[in-house]
Amino acid sequence: MATLQERLDEAEAAFHDLLIGKAVAEVRDANGETIRYTQTNRAALSAYIADLKRQLGTTSVSGPLRPFFT
Repeated sequence: MATLQERLDEAEAAFHDLLIGKAVAEVRDANGETIRYTQTNRAALSAYIADLKRQLGTTSVSGPLRPFFT
């Protein structure tokens, strides 16, 4: 069974493939099922990547940073 990091690496590679014009990218999920992503459901792949990052605790700050003055 793939680790979270391995699944994230695979998902990010698939997302890259879609961005550079490949019509279809496939990713194996936690259940071992293969999911096929296309340009039309690229947002779902992006959400999957965000979820994996959240599970790994590697999410980035969303939104602009605001200065804090004391």
